[in-house]
Amino acid sequence: MSRRLYPILNFISHNKYWIVIIFGVLIVGFLDENSLLKHVRNRILVSELKEQIDAYNMQYEQDEQKIKELKRNPKAITKIARENYFMKADDEDIFVLSDDQKTVTDNDETAK
Repeated sequence: MSRRLYPILNFISHNKYWIVIIFGVLIVGFLDENSLLKHVRNRILVSELKEQIDAYNMQYEQDEQKIKELKRNPKAITKIARENYFMKADDEDIFVLSDDQKTVTDNDETAK
């Protein structure tokens, strides 16, 4: 029994500091709640969220410009009402054209 344990104990006694260092690096690097792996993931997440914030700020600025334009120019309100909500004047007709392609099916229900 001691012959089996002697090489293992000899290895541990000669390399105890290296074993502790490797064990500590494994814990800090991968297993800990604040591991380096989670730290890298959080940095990536933060950078993605900052990009989203920039996109939302850009959209906010564009919307602010549209609101200012609507407050200054009453014709802009008319334009939006006509384009988006299909509103019309009394003497006009509106024709809505669609770019969608209608699929042709063989559902001919006429009697043969």
